[in-house]
Amino acid sequence: MRRHVGLVGLPGSGKSIVGRLVAEALDAQLIDIDMLLVREMGMPVAQIFGMVGETKFRQMERDAVRTARAREPCIIVPGGGWAAQPGEITAARADTLLIYLKCTPKAAATRTERGEVRPLLAGVDPEQRMRSLLEAREPYYQLADYVVETGSRAAEAVAGDVVLLAKRHGEW
Repeated sequence: MRRHVGLVGLPGSGKSIVGRLVAEALDAQLIDIDMLLVREMGMPVAQIFGMVGETKFRQMERDAVRTARAREPCIIVPGGGWAAQPGEITAARADTLLIYLKCTPKAAATRTERGEVRPLLAGVDPEQRMRSLLEAREPYYQLADYVVETGSRAAEAVAGDVVLLAKRHGEW
């Protein structure tokens, strides 16, 4: 029986791009939770976060992941904070192969500087903030079924590892 493939990790770990590449390789639907919320709300994540606050945003994120998990098996890419919400990883493991895309705080900070403003990183030293996020979240990320090191590797190579894991475990 196929299960979903879910990618977890720090903001900037490559979840969105790797998720897109994995979905293409497996001919699967991609559900990027941040992008879904952006479409639904008609505004960037930072603006949603600022408007509704972190507690409400995390609830919206949890609801969106649960809705995605109720669908046909697909590739699910939640935001970096979803996995650190108590009970979410454990619940998702029932129907989702979870893969932790692990990178250093420095690499994550460098990657996020190129993208959309991240609410939890605004106005602070991004690398220090990533270290703090990793310290708080890594115990949750480590609950994933597998860890794939991203380091300075190309997204295509990381996606290849994820595809192999999905195929090896009969998910696809």
